[in-house]
Amino acid sequence: MSFLQPQLYSAPFDAIADRYDDIFTTSRIGQAQRTAVWEELEKAFRPGDRVLEIGCGTGVDACFLAERGVTVVACDSSSHMIALTTRRIKQNRKHSLVLPRLLAAEDIASLRKDDCFGGAFSNFGALNCVRDLDRLARNLGALLTPGATMLLCLMGPCCLWEISWYLARGNPRKAFRRLQRGEVAGHLTKQTSVGVYYRSVVNLVRIFAPEFHLQSFKGIGVSVPPSYVEPWASKFPHLLRLGMRVDSVLGKCPGVRALADHILLTFEREAL
Repeated sequence: MSFLQPQLYSAPFDAIADRYDDIFTTSRIGQAQRTAVWEELEKAFRPGDRVLEIGCGTGVDACFLAERGVTVVACDSSSHMIALTTRRIKQNRKHSLVLPRLLAAEDIASLRKDDCFGGAFSNFGALNCVRDLDRLARNLGALLTPGATMLLCLMGPCCLWEISWYLARGNPRKAFRRLQRGEVAGHLTKQTSVGVYYRSVVNLVRIFAPEFHLQSFKGIGVSVPPSYVEPWASKFPHLLRLGMRVDSVLGKCPGVRALADHILLTFEREAL
């Protein structure tokens, strides 16, 4: 197993690491949205593949792939998240298949001394917190083999649920916050915030070209709401289940899919 890297990072997500699984992973909404992403991860990667995860959080996705025979180099800039990932892989007995690294997305170029990767993924908005995404795209181009699949799940720039939810509560600032250009302050706790960037699919395709080309994208959370609507989802679980079924259709519909809480883009590394 790989031990923690010696780098020191300013990691805002340390502040919520101990609560992250309760807030999202084990919540009804979190499970609903993650299930939709897992369907695509399972299609993309096969036993024996070696993939890179950017922003692994508490290691839930890495362990999901490890259970299917995929080796995951799981990176995160939060030492607390990496500690929780390490604990999870010990509990799941996946020591040899999940390799945790304390490494920010901006520093993945340091992995070039390792073998190249046959795939990569990042889930639930980790890349929304990366300022210089152009640099990350170039580094990923150097790390992934030609033909490799890369799945990126980011928070979308126009979430219909969010707009409706906050307008109904008389809060237009929050309702339209994703439409702002540049950095938006995302408050994790009263004392901790992180810079967030909401990029369109068109912008993301431009950033990752020419090393990668977009194969497809789908909406994750068109009818399934964002995680802050969890009290409603717990009160009306039958409506959430209905939303999951509707999402499986709307998430693939042109136009509508771009209005989801998250957008999942599937890229392919171009041939050299």
